[in-house]
Amino acid sequence: MSVCLCLSEPDSVGLQVFVRKVIELHDKYLAYVSDCFQNHTLFHKALKEAFEIFCNKGVSGSSSAELLATFCDNILKKGGSEKLSDEAIEETLEKVVKLLAYISDKDLFAEFYRKKLARRLLFDKSANDDHERSILTKLKQQCGGQFTSKMEGMVTDLTLARENQTSFEEYLGNNANANPGIDLTVTVLTTGFWPSYKSFDLNLPVEMVKCVEVFREFYQTKTKHRKITWIYSLGTCNLIGKFEPKTMELIVTTYQASALLLFNTADRLSYSEIMAQLNLTDDDVVRLLHSLSCAKYKILIKDPNTKTISPTDSFEFNTKFTDKMRRIKIPLPPVDEKKKVIEDVDKDRRYAIDASIVRIMKSRKTLCHQPLVMECVAQLGRMFKPDIKAIKKRIEDLISRDYLERDKDNPNLFRYLA
Repeated sequence: MSVCLCLSEPDSVGLQVFVRKVIELHDKYLAYVSDCFQNHTLFHKALKEAFEIFCNKGVSGSSSAELLATFCDNILKKGGSEKLSDEAIEETLEKVVKLLAYISDKDLFAEFYRKKLARRLLFDKSANDDHERSILTKLKQQCGGQFTSKMEGMVTDLTLARENQTSFEEYLGNNANANPGIDLTVTVLTTGFWPSYKSFDLNLPVEMVKCVEVFREFYQTKTKHRKITWIYSLGTCNLIGKFEPKTMELIVTTYQASALLLFNTADRLSYSEIMAQLNLTDDDVVRLLHSLSCAKYKILIKDPNTKTISPTDSFEFNTKFTDKMRRIKIPLPPVDEKKKVIEDVDKDRRYAIDASIVRIMKSRKTLCHQPLVMECVAQLGRMFKPDIKAIKKRIEDLISRDYLERDKDNPNLFRYLA
């Protein structure tokens, strides 16, 4: 059996169309197998082999694992391009999970999906909680409980965070001295479930310092054994901007808000002054200043008036800024997380290969190189297709760390060191 698909437009819309066409193609050939060939195992095997070949090839620089995760995100988030009924969404998700069975890099899909799920949950972009739980149930049935454990933890975490916020509001109501000064919502998350995020010691504006201290005091009344790490890069703020034409509400990130609030006490600030006062990296300062002075909404006036940010630039508040809307959202330039996801997956694979080798050797005590490699490939095959060279490298690393040793007479024979 052979299948053929052509993709003419390598943009995000074209890639969404590609996944939709793959689903349609799978439906077509599955109908042939069931209706014309009485579900014969030989034809099911041919269908599986055909889809495994082309489903594991890259498309326009993206892997099929990433495309499926992006396709699911587009269906499940608010404002996605796929406008479907609840029944159609359930049916489509079922078919996506079936396609996942043909993908060898299931761990890569899991990491891309987890990143996108995190954004949907944290920024209230999820269209329907029932659909979120439904696809996790389908993935769990297809790939096992370990595959979805972190994702399920994220969904549960957010429910607990809402309860925690309610407790915080009650605490504020019962303690007259505990006044954060601003409306504050804090989402408390469990580190192990969520993707890792950069955590910088952002120098918070004085307007925000008090609210952080108040929440810390509240949290200590609940538990003294947990440490809170503030991830300011995920925060959002609603600021009231008083411009000469009119007052407007600005929806910005915590980083952007911290930069804008500096101009409450200064008319003009240089790039280096902003960087020093915020205590952020060059990359983060460039991104946030670009969003505020070079993008659609020019809240800051940049000198010189160019389209790029450089360390010699200076900035001042644009008092004459106006817009037809009274409430505007100022986004930060998007960051391509693909490289970071692939690096994280590679790191996790090293740990998985190590664990598999140790597990095999612990039960066998001694084993030759070839059977060890084959058994390792078989164990890990459900999640990803391990590279033989990577397995050899991990064996050498385990020998150097005294988990294994080579036999003196036969270098291809390994012995487990208890």
